Amino acid sequence: MVNLKAKPFNLTDKQVDWVENTIKAMTTEEKIGQLFVHLTGCVKDEEVKAEVEQMHMGGIRFNPRTKEDMWEMNHNFQKYSKIPVLSAVNVESGGNGASRDGTFVGNEMKVAATGDKKYAYELGRICGIETKATGSNWAFAPIVDLVRNWHNPGIAVRGWGADADMVLEMSKEYFRGISESGIVCAMKHFPGDGSDERDPHIATSVNALSCEEWDNTYGKVYKGMIEAGVQSIMPGHIMMPAYQKFFSPETRDEDLKPATLSKEILGDLLRGKLGFNGLIVSDASHMVGLTGRAKRRDLVPGAIMAGIDMFLFYNDIEEDAAYMREAYEDGRLSEERLHDALRRILALKAVCGLDAFTMEKFPKKEELSEIGKPEYKEIAKEIADKSITLVKHTEDIFPVVPEKYKRILLVPVGPNPNPSLVRAGMAADGSKLKKQLIEKLETRGFAVEEYIDPVAKLVSMLETLPPDQDPIKLLNKGNKGAYGNKQKVSALTDNYDLVICFANVSSTMRTTQRLEWAISKGGWDNPWYVNEIPTIFVSFNCPFHLADVPQIKNFVNCYDANEVTVEAFIEKLTGRGEFQGVSPVDAFCGMIDTHF
Repeated sequence: MVNLKAKPFNLTDKQVDWVENTIKAMTTEEKIGQLFVHLTGCVKDEEVKAEVEQMHMGGIRFNPRTKEDMWEMNHNFQKYSKIPVLSAVNVESGGNGASRDGTFVGNEMKVAATGDKKYAYELGRICGIETKATGSNWAFAPIVDLVRNWHNPGIAVRGWGADADMVLEMSKEYFRGISESGIVCAMKHFPGDGSDERDPHIATSVNALSCEEWDNTYGKVYKGMIEAGVQSIMPGHIMMPAYQKFFSPETRDEDLKPATLSKEILGDLLRGKLGFNGLIVSDASHMVGLTGRAKRRDLVPGAIMAGIDMFLFYNDIEEDAAYMREAYEDGRLSEERLHDALRRILALKAVCGLDAFTMEKFPKKEELSEIGKPEYKEIAKEIADKSITLVKHTEDIFPVVPEKYKRILLVPVGPNPNPSLVRAGMAADGSKLKKQLIEKLETRGFAVEEYIDPVAKLVSMLETLPPDQDPIKLLNKGNKGAYGNKQKVSALTDNYDLVICFANVSSTMRTTQRLEWAISKGGWDNPWYVNEIPTIFVSFNCPFHLADVPQIKNFVNCYDANEVTVEAFIEKLTGRGEFQGVSPVDAFCGMIDTHF
């Protein structure tokens, strides 16, 4: 059971009384509602009021809108909530996770590539200031997963890197920075993502380390952050066979559960061995890593009985609330577990100052001016300058200047992002990056031509074919040349001085971040020609693409495609700056041929 006066809550007697008296005054519906974090899009007064009256939710989270909308949303939810709500945001890489106008500082791996922990502190500090200004109070960050498996598509540049000591140091600094604004943290994703090849959005993943290996890696990070006082932890939908079987030796393989449903992982390991006394919030409950493990009627209350204190997101509001209520009434959700969860929820609210909250204490709208300050953008610019990493450089090519390499062929490498995810702001926009690269290179005196795959050209032609023409015949005819791209090497070397291949493959809800090639095996999208013409490969979102282009002699990791990053890359490319970044992961992917 929770100790409200111990770390990380450290409540006073007055705050403990508030927790207990608030629980006593709750109706059953209000108790059930407090267990849920609601993903909302409601902003306006009446629509927010209707949601609060229906759900009595303990917390809210939303995808970023303008800072004015976010402020209004938070204001209205606090105004109408009988018990003030926890308002969560994904500020993993900057205040842009709290509002669209917030500062993108840099994802964790980019920050780590600077080799300077002060930037982790700055990331947390800026996240805290901009989060607080909108009225939110809870950060679903930092990500403390170890990026140990280059096949993993879910973490990639979102994590600091592979080394546990470095991850702990950076995470502590982020936590220190964001805590200055009174924002509480939920570090994620316990017991640790980044070692499997699967993303829990799509399938339950597995942390397959032995107990001893885990203790010396992920466990070291979690233990250190718990000692530092982190207030909440988000488990992922991740199995951990070694520790589940350690605490329950009779467990069969088919009985293994993701951490979000495992008493052994949450109770025996996290609460017991690691001594975590804070709040546990589940990862999103619509992920297949959870929903594929049991009937939803059972997993909704089952997660709370396993040790989850707050359940992240409804699937259907009425249905999920009914599942929780029914389980409470028939005893599958015990009184003891329910009240322990409520105490932790209210204790976290007290840490945020919500025990003594009045609307007069809500941030004034003028405080939105704290968001997007030029000084924050300067820090982002510094990080971009210090992080870009020249991973591999085995030929004398730099600086790239028009006098040596006037004619550049710019080659985009796929796969292309899902257009709907791009529109939703959840995937990298390749067309925007391509435009920036062309403009910045041409401004510096280069003549740039974009490579378009010949099969892609052919397919676009098929879309405009008259109805009386057979598209199969045309495709087969076109493929005779396009499939092998039967061009002379001189067609490349006589017309261009340099090839820049670039990839901007986002990890969002993909099964892989691997590169994909067009059907034309000998096409110029796959840089087979590195011994014919100087070639550079630049990755803007994944640190592991060298595995798919091991023949490349010049490979750069930029970690993101933010415009300040693109500008910093061009400056270094042309000799106006030095590559300073140090890779926080094995960018050579453990392979021999990626080194030469």
